[in-house]
Amino acid sequence: MTDLPTPAGDDAFRGALIAELAKKTGTCWLRYRHDSRYGDIVEERPAWHLWHDGALLVVSGGDEQPLPGIEQVSRVEVTLRSKDNGGRLVTWVGARTAVRPDDEAWASVTTALVADRLNTPDLATTAQTWAEHSLVSRIVPTDEVLEAPGSLSDDSHAAAPRPTPATTRGALPRILHRRVKRHPRLS
Repeated sequence: MTDLPTPAGDDAFRGALIAELAKKTGTCWLRYRHDSRYGDIVEERPAWHLWHDGALLVVSGGDEQPLPGIEQVSRVEVTLRSKDNGGRLVTWVGARTAVRPDDEAWASVTTALVADRLNTPDLATTAQTWAEHSLVSRIVPTDEVLEAPGSLSDDSHAAAPRPTPATTRGALPRILHRRVKRHPRLS
């Protein structure tokens, strides 16, 4: 019996897998390290994205998703999941660059993002709002793939919930007239 090469080891397969997963899903996990006034911080954040022209596009800041410190980094780890079962399929490293309003790619990038963005209040002014208050990042895959089918780690990759000032204002509400489940008698 001969050993057949596995697709997980093939760079072309991995590149196609990354592109296909990024096109089919609208959410990814971003992991990056940045400096803050509290020291060196590793951020692990979910983010909505769009795959466009061979890169992942992400909008952050302003009224969009918070990705603190992403403007400082050039290397981002991106985890994509299966749309069918939600399981982690591939984690790759990308080179992040900012797309600025004065860049020639700004018009095509923001047009694609606005068309894909759900729940935007005004389609006509969204790109201008992003230019004033947000950061559009373009993450291009490098050749570095950390996890792929056939080489996934058994770690859960679960992150602790972020601290929040949100609390309940008092005791939890009581439920009145709770329905009692009665099991049928068996003879």
